[in-house]
Amino acid sequence: MKLLIVGATGTLGRQVARQALDQGYKVRCLVRSPKKAGFLKEWGAELIQGDICNQETLAPALEGIEAVIDAATARITDNLSIKEVDWQGKVNLIQAVKNAGIERYIFFSIINAEKYPTVPLMDIKRCTELFLAESGLNYTVLRLAGFMQGLIGQYAIPILDNQVVWVTGESTPVAYMNTQDIAKFAIRALEVPETEKQTFPVVGTRAWEAYEIINLCERLSGQDARISRASLGLLRLMRGVTRFFKWGQNAADRFAFAEVLASGKPLDASMEKTYQTFGIDPAETTTMEEYMQEYFTRIMKKLKEIDYEKNKNKKKRKKPTKPYRNQF
Repeated sequence: MKLLIVGATGTLGRQVARQALDQGYKVRCLVRSPKKAGFLKEWGAELIQGDICNQETLAPALEGIEAVIDAATARITDNLSIKEVDWQGKVNLIQAVKNAGIERYIFFSIINAEKYPTVPLMDIKRCTELFLAESGLNYTVLRLAGFMQGLIGQYAIPILDNQVVWVTGESTPVAYMNTQDIAKFAIRALEVPETEKQTFPVVGTRAWEAYEIINLCERLSGQDARISRASLGLLRLMRGVTRFFKWGQNAADRFAFAEVLASGKPLDASMEKTYQTFGIDPAETTTMEEYMQEYFTRIMKKLKEIDYEKNKNKKKRKKPTKPYRNQF
């Protein structure tokens, strides 16, 4: 089977591409910048330049394709807004897939999207789910909670660097999942007919609050965290301010999503049906403890190596002292 993966340079998309290639699939990746996607080509993927916001580029990308995995989303630094990428772009892609006669479509959404109609990204995900259901495609929607990879920059690195760790509002329990595990479900969905025209939660082994993650990082790093709290009022103020500027549109939408993470309402769901339908063993899913343990083991080892090299170089640069000679 030949796949088109959209958003393959992102945190999740690259893991989907890696998993698909490892499973023996032929993979084509739709990328805006082939230069930035060179690593995908090195892995064995075919690259084709295009953009879901540019309809003319989609038909050539879909030639010979049997299934599409859509992991694209707007980034905070993009010139285009979340609405342009995550809604208008997705509508373009879904319509192009249907016109190309391709039936299989895998889409990543967010847990509890229907409960937050005032949060742009959540509302757009919900609308895309509905649009897919009406498209006639054999879709599978995987509803996610959050990526473990994002916690490294949010918690682990600031603690190691003795920087402030920000905690917003009430600590919302989130069932974060390793993107490598999410990718397994995406590829497995292509092989299980029972996943067609269905929506499944794909979340981690349990939901974690911010302070639980901080405590885990402190224990594994041997360092104390410097914690500051940001109130919901501050988040709403920042959202309002950034909306005045075109460059701040995506930032404002992300601040709105931050309110979800500060609401105190868990982002979690039962995975019993998902594991059963996909035929995946729950024991194969990475736990938070395992993920953080691996990260800190690697980083602490690297820091020790760097410290060793610095001390070795200092000794090399140190000039030997000349013996004192009595001149009298």
